[in-house]
Amino acid sequence: MTATSTAPDPRRTVLRVIVVTLLVLALTTAVTVMVAYQRLDENVLPGAPIPDQEPKPKAVGGEPLNIVVMGSDSREGAGNDIDSDTSTGRRSDTTILVHVSGDRKEVYGVSLPRDALVTRPDCEGPDGETVPGGELEMFNSAFSVGGEACTVQMIHELTGVYIDHYISVDFNGFKKMVDAVKGVTVCIPEDVDDPKTGISFDAGTQELDGQQALDYVRERSQLSANADIGRMKRQQAFVASMINKVISAGTLTRPFRVYEFVEAATESITPDPDLASLDKLAKLARQFRETNLDDIEFITVPFMEYEPDPNRLVWAPQADELWARIIADKPLNKKLSGEVVTASDPVGPSSPGDGSSESPSASGTPGGDVEATATENGLCA
Repeated sequence: MTATSTAPDPRRTVLRVIVVTLLVLALTTAVTVMVAYQRLDENVLPGAPIPDQEPKPKAVGGEPLNIVVMGSDSREGAGNDIDSDTSTGRRSDTTILVHVSGDRKEVYGVSLPRDALVTRPDCEGPDGETVPGGELEMFNSAFSVGGEACTVQMIHELTGVYIDHYISVDFNGFKKMVDAVKGVTVCIPEDVDDPKTGISFDAGTQELDGQQALDYVRERSQLSANADIGRMKRQQAFVASMINKVISAGTLTRPFRVYEFVEAATESITPDPDLASLDKLAKLARQFRETNLDDIEFITVPFMEYEPDPNRLVWAPQADELWARIIADKPLNKKLSGEVVTASDPVGPSSPGDGSSESPSASGTPGGDVEATATENGLCA
């Protein structure tokens, strides 16, 4: 009797190899993702809880969010001694109150000048001790004496705005995030050569790496004639440009680049406890899926000079209207918009106001020439 051939069907062999390969890849990917997730989640360390606030107004429709974003200029820690000064402790170099509309269709960030004089309330410091407040205190002193929670409490008491979350970012993390997305684009109107700090830039549109970006957002003696106000305007433009880069195809279509950015961010942020996990941060990020770049704007709180000392500022009366609009979840109007930086065109010109606002522009005059104002702030018109 002739033996039946048992030679394997080559087609089945190929199919089996493909299936096994796919299973191995799936398992390997799952393990890699799980390990990566655990590593990133462990990076997120919470700060102090947000102090008690007046109840949040009931929302009609979706619930708006208000998030305080702070840039810590602590010189402590690896990579943070940017100017060889490690004796100044933690300070809030940048503070932005971000309002996210209930329908998630509009986001605007309000920069709060660090040199503005405000009434700082008593608050609880990092060690649980009571930190006494005072009148005519520098805005950023709250961060120095009481950290993120003290700053949030002060903003709530000054504005009446309910603060849902806060996030602070340190110097080193800022540099890593910029490098993770392979640079962020800015436009510099004139050459810069500052012998005091060693900072130098050529004029024109260019992409900055992490260290250059840090130099750019902190330089205040030559990049702008308006010192801290000009620096604050450049910070707005830079954050808008970074948002543009992070959600661009060049970043989102490259998983490793996304991972590097998230890794840098989670290593360097201090969120409030209710936001301190990768899951919670991802859930917050997903809420912006319907937000267009045109709808992400940055402005500055209306301000004016403090008459006894022209080197200090105070919030202008028009700021009360801004807080009321945030509380009521209303969009900006022309009177409050002033010079707006949008995430869709962060390198382009600032939009001029309609001249009706009594608060000064960065040049110190309402309205004003767009090009001249932009140049004074270290921006291109």
